[in-house]
Amino acid sequence: MAPPADLRDWIALLEREGELVRVQKEVDPYLEVTEIVDRTVRSGGPALLFENPKGSSHSLLVNQFGTERRMCLALGVERLDDAGAKLGSVLEMQPPEGLVDKVRGLKKLKSIADSRPKTVRTAAHHDVVLTGDDVNLDLLPIQHCWPGDPAPFITLPAVITHDPKTGTRNVGMYRMQKLDSRSTAMHWQLHKDGRMDYLATDGRLEVAVALGLDPVSAYSASAPLPKHIDEFMLAGFLKGEPVELVPGKTIGIEVPANAEIVLEGYVEQGDLTLEGPFGDHTGYYSAAEPFPVFHVTAMTMRSDAIYPSIVVGKPPAEDAWLGKATERIFLPAIRMSVPEIVDYDLPVAGAFHNCVIVSIRKSFPGQPQKVMHAIWGLGLLSLTKSVVVVDEHVDVHDYEEVFFRVTANVDPKRDVLLTEGPLDHLDHAPTRQFYGGKMGIDATHKGPDEGTREWPEEIVMSDEISALVDRRWAEYGIGSEPGTTNGADRRSLRLIRRWRKSESREAARTDGESA
Repeated sequence: MAPPADLRDWIALLEREGELVRVQKEVDPYLEVTEIVDRTVRSGGPALLFENPKGSSHSLLVNQFGTERRMCLALGVERLDDAGAKLGSVLEMQPPEGLVDKVRGLKKLKSIADSRPKTVRTAAHHDVVLTGDDVNLDLLPIQHCWPGDPAPFITLPAVITHDPKTGTRNVGMYRMQKLDSRSTAMHWQLHKDGRMDYLATDGRLEVAVALGLDPVSAYSASAPLPKHIDEFMLAGFLKGEPVELVPGKTIGIEVPANAEIVLEGYVEQGDLTLEGPFGDHTGYYSAAEPFPVFHVTAMTMRSDAIYPSIVVGKPPAEDAWLGKATERIFLPAIRMSVPEIVDYDLPVAGAFHNCVIVSIRKSFPGQPQKVMHAIWGLGLLSLTKSVVVVDEHVDVHDYEEVFFRVTANVDPKRDVLLTEGPLDHLDHAPTRQFYGGKMGIDATHKGPDEGTREWPEEIVMSDEISALVDRRWAEYGIGSEPGTTNGADRRSLRLIRRWRKSESREAARTDGESA
């Protein structure tokens, strides 16, 4: 199934799949929408299209990414790992040995070449073009999300800039506090590429903001790519077709042709405002700090434009599945750098940057510590506060199993590594902002070469008896398997976990052989 072509196509798909509810009653973007969305997300509910938001004639779409199924629909895959496998097939390309390998290699190279964005002449968001004093952000149903927020915030933008020195495009997702009808703050955190572009300019930096994209392009704006890789090229690769761009009306930046709304403008060195506080994905309000002012010079949009938003707050929130998509898509890239890694998990409750659980093929003493330090040196994973390392057979997505290993296999004096390094801009816990302590926990089995006593054998039922009881369960007359209301669901979950383990082992084995 091909990913949706634009936001309208995406909404139609969600509706066909029973994944969207149209809310026709008037609902206030000031706090009321947030409370509705928060309850809906936590219950695993549908995407919500508010057709009559108070104070605006434009519909408001929220919770489009709020479940695993919708995230898979957005990417056009059965499983999030399928998107990762597609990227991994390119990363793992080897010199072709035969004709078949050469043909496959050419197809992969063509898919990369076809992923580059292309320029077109027309765009649907040119229906309405407002410039200068006609620009009016008040037309949009921008959410005021939490009681402690000082103003409404744009929360799901694709912010486009160019490096003033190299011309490299960057697309990022940065919140934007509405200041008035023609300006916002631009929340460029310390470690973000948009901030790097801003710092690299001597004066004015042109900026474009695309709102209401197809879901793959919207996701790509949140992806933690290296600065030299174009997020729109990633979107084209995942979609299987290039992102179409049109020139801006008042700035020299190309913008997505399929956007519902585009804001054009600029920021200037030294032009700062106090931004925040903001109810953030950490579950706390991030503090007010000075950030650049974004001045809007043009506002283009469809006549019936749909405004997209996302609510973040105490986990779990809608952004959980954007983060989980990143976790799965970038696993092959992480394995390329650290080949002993089998799988990893970024717990939603850990706000993604507070904890990483990683399973490894362990073959020598000190290898878990080596992996900890490797993670603390990988892109934005360098901001991770704690790393838990387990053996390859442990399911990193089963937190109960991981906790068992941490409590059973760890001698705190021997297996806990305390160090320090850079931390996320939004982490309120360290004494110094941006820098503080880090912890690594080695929860792997220990061998004699690590100076331990003989390690006991783990209690595991034989596969033969486990399969026997699976087959005969209904005969026992006990009912559903313990802990579930549906025995089939329990068995399916167990099979999924076994399948994931076998897939991880096979991938790790293949990686090891190729390395």
